[in-house]
Amino acid sequence: MSVQSNPNIDIAGKQLDAYNAQDLETYVSFFAENCVVSGLNGTSTETSRAAIKARYAKAFAQFPQNKAVLKNRIAVGNTVVDHELVIRAPGSEQFEIIAIYTFKDGLISRVDFAK
Repeated sequence: MSVQSNPNIDIAGKQLDAYNAQDLETYVSFFAENCVVSGLNGTSTETSRAAIKARYAKAFAQFPQNKAVLKNRIAVGNTVVDHELVIRAPGSEQFEIIAIYTFKDGLISRVDFAK
């Protein structure tokens, strides 16, 4: 079996690294200006890079030790799916999430979260 390289896998990895470093500027740089964030099959919660930046500025301030551990990543075409374990702080709340990233022109154009 032959596995082809997918540049979106690299972008997904870099944005997760920036998320874990709580490097807000780098993190949001991977999203399109008009990126949409939504719960899976739900209503959009953010519809711009600026809204994403505001959401994660608040989250990073509220959970300064927050980390996401990648459990699995798959990619098909312009879609990358991450299965992550999110840990708010050592010894505190943990939950699993699936992030479905849709890419366009080298940026994340949509994220659907399943929790």
